[in-house]
Amino acid sequence: MERVLVTGGAGYIGSHACKFLKQAGYEPVTYDNLSTGWRDAVKFGPFEQGELEDRARLDEVFAKYQPVAVMHFAALSLVGEAMEKPGLYWRNNVCGSLTLIEASVAAGCRNFVFSSTCATYGEHDNVVLDEDTPQEPLNAYGASKRAIEDILRDVEAAHDLKSVIFRYFNVAGADPEAEVGEAHEPETHLIPVVLQAIDGQRDKLTIYGTDYDTPDGTCVRDYVHVCDLVDAHILGLKQLEAGKGSAVYNLGTGDGFSVREVMDAARAVTNLEVPFDEGPRREGDATKLVSGSEKAVTELGWRTKRSTMRQMIEDAWRWHKTGGYA
Repeated sequence: MERVLVTGGAGYIGSHACKFLKQAGYEPVTYDNLSTGWRDAVKFGPFEQGELEDRARLDEVFAKYQPVAVMHFAALSLVGEAMEKPGLYWRNNVCGSLTLIEASVAAGCRNFVFSSTCATYGEHDNVVLDEDTPQEPLNAYGASKRAIEDILRDVEAAHDLKSVIFRYFNVAGADPEAEVGEAHEPETHLIPVVLQAIDGQRDKLTIYGTDYDTPDGTCVRDYVHVCDLVDAHILGLKQLEAGKGSAVYNLGTGDGFSVREVMDAARAVTNLEVPFDEGPRREGDATKLVSGSEKAVTELGWRTKRSTMRQMIEDAWRWHKTGGYA
């Protein structure tokens, strides 16, 4: 059985990727320091604890498992923290990724699937982003991800490391069988925050800004179901294994949902009210951000299957009611 090294495999997206890899016939090997991930999320293959900047540990893991590819999800990803502590983000995300990339090349593992972000584009308000949109990140999170993309291109030129890079916005939902799901401390993503407000785990949801130029005055964002997202990663891996070369893809639906539309959908799914109040706009929040995915559809044959707002909330609610990880 071919093995794939999954960094951040104990986290939200990484744990779902591990489940999909197992279903696709691979053995996922999770590499995670558990700083934000959950040991209980590692259910589909071996677990190796370690830091991205620990080259000796990485060399040991590559030698032990001899993976055919790397799926790299591990990263710090809080925009507010990135604004306050840019050095932390450059050190962890960029230096750690560089160490991982060099270890992968040294081990002869030359297929690399990278979890990037549409935050590399910066603020292009009220347009549909595509892969040719200029990359103008506004903070150290987006800048660090763009830098890793640059590293991958340079290393490919020198060492023939092939990569598929995915840039995406808001990931939502959970495994329909509720084996794994979304769990962050603190939780900052809108859908789980809405569900926490519904069941009393937090007092209320705050809507930041109600005077945007949208039909209901609240911000609009693109949401993609985590299962659809990781399905694209499997397709990207298979493309690399078929020798089709490096590529960059946006992942989204091309549609957007406002904050109030997310709340309305949660109310319809749960039959419960969402306690909320209204606050001022947050600095840097754009009116509408959506991500075009025509290239992924055309080249990978990617199709979204669960990325309706109702389905994402139904799956998230099912996971939420399990109580999450210990």
